[in-house]
Amino acid sequence: MATISDVAALAGVSTATVSRALNGKSTVDPALAERVADAVAELGYTPNGLARSLRRRETAVLALIISDVENPFFTAIARGVEDTAQAAGFSVMLCNSDENTAKERRYVEVAARERRAGVIMSPTTGESDVGPLLAHGTPIVTVDRRLDSADCDAVLVDSRVAARDAVRHLIDGGYERIACIAGPPGITTADDRLDGYRDALREAGREYSPELVRRCEFRETGGYEAAKQLLKEAAPPDALLVSSSTMSVGALQALAELGLASGRDIGIVSFDDAPWATLISPALTVVAQPAHAMGQLAARLLLDRVGTGRTHATTTTTLAAQLIVRGSSTR
Repeated sequence: MATISDVAALAGVSTATVSRALNGKSTVDPALAERVADAVAELGYTPNGLARSLRRRETAVLALIISDVENPFFTAIARGVEDTAQAAGFSVMLCNSDENTAKERRYVEVAARERRAGVIMSPTTGESDVGPLLAHGTPIVTVDRRLDSADCDAVLVDSRVAARDAVRHLIDGGYERIACIAGPPGITTADDRLDGYRDALREAGREYSPELVRRCEFRETGGYEAAKQLLKEAAPPDALLVSSSTMSVGALQALAELGLASGRDIGIVSFDDAPWATLISPALTVVAQPAHAMGQLAARLLLDRVGTGRTHATTTTTLAAQLIVRGSSTR
């Protein structure tokens, strides 16, 4: 059976560094943490996280509550969480809220009742009810979205700046009527992206036109209906900012049905670099978010609190997105 010393030797680090990495300490350099994770996987080393958690009367399981497991963005977050948790000897219970507050609340109650060691969640709203977790003293880390109803660590992306930069790119490309397909009101990322869209228009001296905005669910059907409505207007847009890759699937379907092509007839920029984004022609211009890294960081922050039991000040880490320009937004 492999030991912590074996892991340290293979990873080329000290046993102390291995211990800190396995306990999710945020002070460990990400490159070193990755080497430790690789060594753990190669050697089949199993940290005694279960014994530690049993002493705390908890199970060595983290709960991950996300809004849509079919969305590649959240899938990548889940993979980042699972990779980090597994290296530390913890399992992950995956919960899909479907943007439904009642369903989310049930998962929160289950996580509290079954004494999950900690919870990572992408809340359906800023006011999501996490009272049962707070009552049990269960640590919480939010990912992608803010939670105003509790003081907890958060790992976010600056969606507002990312949306502003995406619309600036379309403005610089000569597009005149830029529309926005935004997510539902009350979801912090949806609101932030719409604010960034407005910011770019204002900074360019352009007037904000409500008729060029549609708000819908972060789903394929939402993107399809929104795009079809916009493109059938008497004065249709010549470019679209779409707030998720799942919405973009629907928007592209609407374009095809109307005999329009992205890049040629209408510019498109979408949030999230889905695996299929480079397989279509022209390839899709995207706002790429570091989803896997977000999941890893969220898990490390949570494991730090689980491992130490300390109630130190909470932190908010905001990562940057990257605009990747491809053919769908160039004439």
